[in-house]
Amino acid sequence: MRRWTVVACASALVLASCGTKGGGGDEGGEGAGGVRTGVGVTDSTITLGVMTDQTGPFKNLSTGITHGNELWVEDVNAQGGVCDREIKLEIVDHGYKADTAKTLYPQLEPKVLGMVQLVGSPVTAALNSDLEGDEMTTTPASWSSELLDNPYLMIVGTTYDVEMIDGLSYLQEQGMIADGDTVGHIYIDGEYGFNGLRGARYYAKQHNLKLREVKITSSDNDLTNVVTGLRGQGVKAILLTTTPTQTGSVAAANKALGLNVPILGNNPTFDPLLHNSPAAGALDNLYVVASSVPFSADIPKMQEVARKYEEAGFTEPPNAGVPYGYAVAEVWGTVLRKACDNGDLTRSGVHEALQQTTSAETGDLVAPLDFSKPGAPATRQVYVAQPDKSVPGGMKYVKELFVSEDAKTYQAPHEG
Repeated sequence: MRRWTVVACASALVLASCGTKGGGGDEGGEGAGGVRTGVGVTDSTITLGVMTDQTGPFKNLSTGITHGNELWVEDVNAQGGVCDREIKLEIVDHGYKADTAKTLYPQLEPKVLGMVQLVGSPVTAALNSDLEGDEMTTTPASWSSELLDNPYLMIVGTTYDVEMIDGLSYLQEQGMIADGDTVGHIYIDGEYGFNGLRGARYYAKQHNLKLREVKITSSDNDLTNVVTGLRGQGVKAILLTTTPTQTGSVAAANKALGLNVPILGNNPTFDPLLHNSPAAGALDNLYVVASSVPFSADIPKMQEVARKYEEAGFTEPPNAGVPYGYAVAEVWGTVLRKACDNGDLTRSGVHEALQQTTSAETGDLVAPLDFSKPGAPATRQVYVAQPDKSVPGGMKYVKELFVSEDAKTYQAPHEG
């Protein structure tokens, strides 16, 4: 196992004992190299925060993202770091609980320049005003376009609503649905679910689809009755903005009830561990849309990351979170280098550098990104993938990067 430059604390109590608390100000002063520095930056280090889910419903995806972050840290530090400073990660687990995150944040905030990972729509919503008040540039592992009213949130990839629009376009392009059809959308109560639903509603309006909406909670894990109800309504497809466990329940019921319609899921809906679940034989109708590549993608950068993942000796099976986590960190590298060139590694300097970033090179791990348009998704392109147990990461391409005409004309809630 490689040795990571990481400080990890699992709870508020432990966190309080493994570091000192400080203020949230970022007045800055001149540091090494004549670069202005502030919170989270010394003459030798840049510390970035990771608030992740190591124990909750998205722990497998979150762990993959964290490992992707860690692989990038090792790579960039081996090349001399950024702005002649070593990158460090400060990692905490909120378990996908907003109240836990609210407790952890004040203790993490004085230690970090920004956050390379913040998992969860409810967590991000709970911390939204704190992040803006602290000028904390943050990459949420939550892809809700509702978050784009906060200029300090850097969403790497497209948003749930655009994913759903592009995914429905793919289903229609393939002849799986047609104008006027009835489709069902099962979504978690909260910002994650509502943002996926927002995209479904937009597409339904454009194509005269009859949309049957079913709201659930994140703890509703047996959805057989929901699928039974949708079968009675004659749906031609089922849309999911759910947890992976719920995806497995829907897929199993879809097959067991003889419905066998296509299932379209937002990017967090799939976990390769479903291949070892009771739903394993029922995943052939599932399609997943995302702006980041599957772990099995046959592109040079992904093959390089996959090799490094294997060499690192991680015990967890890889998933799509790994290339995403690496790509997010690559984008952070671009922004930090821009801030360094500007001579300002304070939080305000990083924010200014982000606004100047019209492209970020990730080796095609994520669709091309442009952060210069306030309120707009940084991209509208997605891949479509399907489960495949035979490939690393458990998913394969069925359609490479594209953007639908409906996604091009869609206006996100804070755009413009």
